[in-house]
Amino acid sequence: MKLGAFSVSLAVKDIKASKAFYENLGFTVFAGELERNYLIMKNESTLIGLFQGMFENNILTFNPGWDQSANTLESYDDVRAIQKHLKSKDVTFVSEADESTSGPASFVVLDPDGNAILIDQHI
Repeated sequence: MKLGAFSVSLAVKDIKASKAFYENLGFTVFAGELERNYLIMKNESTLIGLFQGMFENNILTFNPGWDQSANTLESYDDVRAIQKHLKSKDVTFVSEADESTSGPASFVVLDPDGNAILIDQHI
């Protein structure tokens, strides 16, 4: 199963303070909008998302169809195919992608310890 680009989405209290902290660690802004309270930051192939006021807990995020630089991959597993596979394994979903659609979609599952995993396809 190809899950695509991986990042950690952090629920931050002060996006400006978090931005400055991660810049000190060598991260640079890769995408997002500070005015809309979210930034994607990158250090080599490592991605972190900073999100202020959008969700309560940190989330593991995978983006099918993208590499670590948000370039479209030639070959990838569609989010709906990944969802169908996980359903066949009796994984419990918090939210589901509409399997009758194509293109961008997402779903959320929880691991056994309650950590949210977002599979978020943008293409």
